[in-house]
Amino acid sequence: MVEKDTSMVKYYLFKIIIAGLVIIAVLWVITPFIISILYAFSDPTDYYSKEIIIPLHYTYEHVRKLVALGAGTAIINSVIVALMTIALSFALGLPAGYAFARFVFPGKDSLKLFIIGLRMFPIIVIAVPLVSLYIRLGLSDSLLGVALAHTAMALPFVIIITSSIFAGIPKELEEAGLIFGLDRTGAFLRITMPLALPGLAAAAIFTFIMSWNEVFIAAVLTLTNRTLPAFILTSAMAATDFIKFAASFIMILPAMIFVFIARRYLIAMWGITLR
Repeated sequence: MVEKDTSMVKYYLFKIIIAGLVIIAVLWVITPFIISILYAFSDPTDYYSKEIIIPLHYTYEHVRKLVALGAGTAIINSVIVALMTIALSFALGLPAGYAFARFVFPGKDSLKLFIIGLRMFPIIVIAVPLVSLYIRLGLSDSLLGVALAHTAMALPFVIIITSSIFAGIPKELEEAGLIFGLDRTGAFLRITMPLALPGLAAAAIFTFIMSWNEVFIAAVLTLTNRTLPAFILTSAMAATDFIKFAASFIMILPAMIFVFIARRYLIAMWGITLR
């Protein structure tokens, strides 16, 4: 009886420790978001008061000023660049990932290693040659130019992720489709792609977040058509604290909305119902 009570105490103690660690991890992640949201709309009197920790009065003035500085256009630019990056990365990465997953050819492993190795060079090393090349090609200060640079950054990961996704789908399913009259393209579109969509949604999330948060390339390659991170770096960071918190809020919100939508789609693809 004593041993049973001891084991139960250990069990509940273990559960309490795990719950505590989870709570600490969640607070560690969400606390910066909460602070950014609170102070983005905080009244200056409450913000500078030494007696008030959580603001009690709020205003939209800080966000309005940030939008007046050009944040609205920067948000649109960031969304356009992120969507173009996803489209270009998938247009190039899907065929490459499928080839790595389905076919055997000389130098396959070396080529995969080479693709991964492209990400070992810091962007700052190629910044000057990249700007010079973009000026010659007429891509400087353009959203397409930024999207192409982001595609080059995201493409190795998209190839590796998609190749792993396609490798996990039995090729016998495609062969069965070929037997029943589908060509290879039809078998890919009607059998492989629906099964791969959850993993591709995860890859799209990664690509979007990478493009949305990237600041160095966007700041170097653009002057007037800046994305939101580049705009915040060059404009908002020189403003007051309230504008900085408002910039943080605007930076976080669209990415969270995209991830939330993609997450719901990802879970729905696996047949899990959100309660």
